[in-house]
Amino acid sequence: MTEITLTIDDQSITVSQGTTILRAAQQLGYAIPTICYHSHFTAPSLCRICVVEVEKSRVLVQACSRAAENGMVVRTNSPRVQLARKLILEMLHSAVDLSAAPEIRAYASQYGADPDRYGENIERREIPLYDDNPFYLREYSKCIMCWRCIQACGEDVQWTFAIHRADRSFETHVATFEHVPIPESTCVYCGNCVQACPTGALMPKRAAWMEQGLDLKQLARVSNLDRREQR
Repeated sequence: MTEITLTIDDQSITVSQGTTILRAAQQLGYAIPTICYHSHFTAPSLCRICVVEVEKSRVLVQACSRAAENGMVVRTNSPRVQLARKLILEMLHSAVDLSAAPEIRAYASQYGADPDRYGENIERREIPLYDDNPFYLREYSKCIMCWRCIQACGEDVQWTFAIHRADRSFETHVATFEHVPIPESTCVYCGNCVQACPTGALMPKRAAWMEQGLDLKQLARVSNLDRREQR
């Protein structure tokens, strides 16, 4: 396999052709932030938090999907890159509730992003809580549409296709086909979508109950009640 050599933050590295900038940077120990990217899924290149500066490139490029090139010179944390990440994080905070997204909140702190830059009372996406199955809750008011749950449910992992992208433009959101309840969809309750969600938009009921302070006896009782109701 052909090998190429590039420079990342003044360090030279040789990698196999086709290696992404993100992978090359990780081999050098650089922690480029990611949100929509997951190591087991196809890189969707949606959130752009992983952007880096490439010499002679007019625009910042996504490290998660851009293949490294021979002779490429990359800067992963330049002032331009830091500003771009800060603005992205501020826009995410203005759009959805990120109270259950500790990793994203940590990034906001790291890059000095102001969660209230666009106003403390700005109108965010409001979608009703879906409590339609015995295992997990769907709270899409916390969804940043990274599509990781769709990838986990689809051809990257499970091949179940219970959920997909619904509607268009600003109304785009994650939903089941025809918006049917989860028990009426093709969901097999594998849990992959819940594990993939970075914001708590999909949350196991057990975790939700624990957050509400229920003790283990209450937890078992409620879980048993849910199972009986499903029968």
